[in-house]
Amino acid sequence: EDLYYRLNVFPVWLPPLRDRAEDIPDLVRHFLARFAAEEGRPQISSVAPDAMAMLTRYDWPGNIRQLENAVFRAVVLCEGDHLTVADFPQIAASLHGRDALTAPSAPVMVDTSFSGGVEHAGVRPTPEPDDRVDTAFDADFDTAGVAVTPVAGADLATPFGFLRCLDDQGHIRALDALEADMIRTAIDHYGGRMTEVARRLSIGRSTLYRKLKDYGLDATPGSEAAE
Repeated sequence: EDLYYRLNVFPVWLPPLRDRAEDIPDLVRHFLARFAAEEGRPQISSVAPDAMAMLTRYDWPGNIRQLENAVFRAVVLCEGDHLTVADFPQIAASLHGRDALTAPSAPVMVDTSFSGGVEHAGVRPTPEPDDRVDTAFDADFDTAGVAVTPVAGADLATPFGFLRCLDDQGHIRALDALEADMIRTAIDHYGGRMTEVARRLSIGRSTLYRKLKDYGLDATPGSEAAE
């Protein structure tokens, strides 16, 4: 705690990336040059204009780290000499889902048959405004820049401490890894007050401490736990 106050002499507030979209092109070019060199892919030297426009339009709820990870993944997967929209499938899917949720609803023809032949096709009514999903924030992401398709009716607001759903290879992460991240987030969020952490996680204190030991976690807020 003493170290915190020694360091916290002159706090500087940095606006979220969504509020300074003009910085995104420079950041993308910086990360592209860095990762192309690190991954031995010097042929990838530019970003297609439509891809850059898409990246600039995205809200980046994970801020610069999410952007960094998205560019890294694109560089690794890119098969050409420049990054395109296709190299950012999760970002594109997220924007498409958000646009679909915010666009005026049009009648959609639906097939109501379940067995045998088609019984009839009906028209899905336009939902009332109260039924629409609030898309003020994008929660469909992880820290590796991997998006998750929004689910109708779900709260899309992104609270502190989002969890990664996929690993760096694009596979679902193990439950114990997700649980370890949730415990770490709870410790940070409640300032290391373990009674409150256990209560909010709906587990006993003894169970919490056992999991800390099993996962090699430190009970100090903000600490990096050993994997």
